Amino acid sequence: MILPLCCLLWHLAAPAWAQETLSLKECREMALKYNKEMAASVKQTESARYTARSYKGNFFPNFTAGGTGLYSNADGSYGIAGGNLPVFLPDGTGQFNPGQPAGFAYFPGISLDYKIGWVYMGGVQMEQPLYMGGKIRAAYKMSLLGKEMAQMNETLTATEVIQQTDQAYALVVKAKEMKTVADAYHAVLTELHKNVESAYKHGLKPQNDVLKVQVKLNESELGIRKAENALRLATMNLCHLIGKPLTTKIRVSGDFPEIEKDLEVQVLDITRRPEYSILDKQVAIARQQVKLNRSELLPQVGIKGSYDYVHGLELNNKNFLDKASFSVLLNISIPLFHFGERSNKVRAAKAKLEQTRLQQQNLNEQMLLELTQAANNLDEAKLESELADRSLQQAEENRRVSKSQYEVGLETLSDHLEAQALWQQAYETKVDARFQLYLNYVAYLKAAGTLR
Repeated sequence: MILPLCCLLWHLAAPAWAQETLSLKECREMALKYNKEMAASVKQTESARYTARSYKGNFFPNFTAGGTGLYSNADGSYGIAGGNLPVFLPDGTGQFNPGQPAGFAYFPGISLDYKIGWVYMGGVQMEQPLYMGGKIRAAYKMSLLGKEMAQMNETLTATEVIQQTDQAYALVVKAKEMKTVADAYHAVLTELHKNVESAYKHGLKPQNDVLKVQVKLNESELGIRKAENALRLATMNLCHLIGKPLTTKIRVSGDFPEIEKDLEVQVLDITRRPEYSILDKQVAIARQQVKLNRSELLPQVGIKGSYDYVHGLELNNKNFLDKASFSVLLNISIPLFHFGERSNKVRAAKAKLEQTRLQQQNLNEQMLLELTQAANNLDEAKLESELADRSLQQAEENRRVSKSQYEVGLETLSDHLEAQALWQQAYETKVDARFQLYLNYVAYLKAAGTLR
């Protein structure tokens, strides 16, 4: 038999080492570790955590150091000529008489020479907000809510990755079992073909019976090839999700988590879903946004202190400035009128809050509908699986009876082939029903917020 090109490439590219057998738990762990969406979600949580720490720093003083230097070649002088200055004494009435000076006093004059040269200053400043209208507190609460949302989003991403991994794992198990069914059906037809061909050679069966079996045998070979390709593709898809090269040869243990027979299906509680918590955080953030915008309408009080040293400005060849000083500044800002700019921001934030609440109600109802649908699908899948098991038992019994009757000549070959085909279909239906039952079970757990 000549392998098709895709099969040949698969066998050539596959590693030479032995196949690795993985359980569902191991596949989940590898997917959570290597999945890029999960890694991005973890980084988003890390970013939100650092953002919250950044906003927390606004409660504490802000210390800065600064310095300024200036050089100028400007210089000059200022002087007042000296001389005798008249001195006036009051008369008997207590008044001064400018026309009769009592004497003279010598004034030596003033001569000031200045030169700017290098002037520099440096110091440390401290700024502390005292009251900002609630802006700092609202912003910090928003950052905390953002961090919690990021954590919930990380949980949501993890559940989605787990669901995708479970689907891929179950698909590999299904393809593997379908391959087993196809091989078993082909083995039965091969044995039947040998018996019919032997009977034809001895003149006990017509050639038409041989051709009928050969047609079914050819169809079973095609079924085997389809099952092999489906298994190969399902394995590659699983490798993609768990972070292995697509051509890695792996096997799965084939064990699904046991589905509780007395599982209590809950269709009214969606509070455990990460999406529910995320919507709550979004409403809380919108509420804090209203407070943040309202803070711009309230007074703001801050204090600033500085310790500075100034050096420079020569006066008569001596430094005029050469001293350190401490200063404190208290600033109060009261908004009066801004032509509706700030008040309209508050109104817009309130409208956004109402919009977020309506969206929350709408999405909560959709999640409740999704949970109800998932519960219904799980209930129907349970019944379908039970019926499939019952049908397979009946098909196996029908095949056994048909084989006995055919061997003693009480049943035609066509009826016997039909019984074999019905058994194959019933087996495939059972495999598909078991596969669908598990997928519906996982979908229900995700819809209920309990998929871990």
